[in-house]
Amino acid sequence: MRGTDTQQSSMFSYVCPETRVPQDHPLRPIREMVDEALAALSGRFEKLYAKSGRPSIPPEHLLRALLLQVLYTIRSERVLMEQLNYNMLFRWFVGLSIDDPVWDPTVFSKNRERLLGGRIVQELFGEVISQARSRQLLSDEHFTVDGTLVEAWAGHKSFKPKDSKPGKPPDDPGNPTVDFTGQKRSNETHASTTDPEARLYRKSYGTESKLCYSGHVLMDNRHGLAVHVRLR
Repeated sequence: MRGTDTQQSSMFSYVCPETRVPQDHPLRPIREMVDEALAALSGRFEKLYAKSGRPSIPPEHLLRALLLQVLYTIRSERVLMEQLNYNMLFRWFVGLSIDDPVWDPTVFSKNRERLLGGRIVQELFGEVISQARSRQLLSDEHFTVDGTLVEAWAGHKSFKPKDSKPGKPPDDPGNPTVDFTGQKRSNETHASTTDPEARLYRKSYGTESKLCYSGHVLMDNRHGLAVHVRLR
């Protein structure tokens, strides 16, 4: 007998996201390690938030969501929230039930300074490294330093001489016309007005220069673990 193509959604559901995630999914061991690390940081979270007032979004949820953004290379927090709204795997990893609403993307902007300024992200990374060390997953001999360039959110038009003085108003304040022909520009004489810490780099000869940050990752070769990260 042929089944009917019913489009009506059910009013109630008794299936939790936990049962939908396969037991061998690679996010399961990652979730266990992250939960253990976040539990160790519970005391630090208490110091960052007020004792009274309206409850905020749990910092554990924010950090798990940001980790998903890195693991799945999600280009923006707006797209991350869109995925979290309908992706059951993401909801399970963050700790949301099927009926829990997702938060506004601006929540990350408001909490980023609190989490980064309080060195929560660095301590979370340290807790994960401590887990690897306790399980004897780190070697004292087999390490590699890898470098990469992380492009900054700054355009070439913002890269101006450090001693430049205000001139005449641009023809278009939002996107002014700039001619770089014949100009010699370097990090010693120029700086970005929108991101002063960014530097002009290129990967190799013959490639274009971009405003970037230099990233360095210390990797344990035996198990492929990132042990230390520096961005400058």
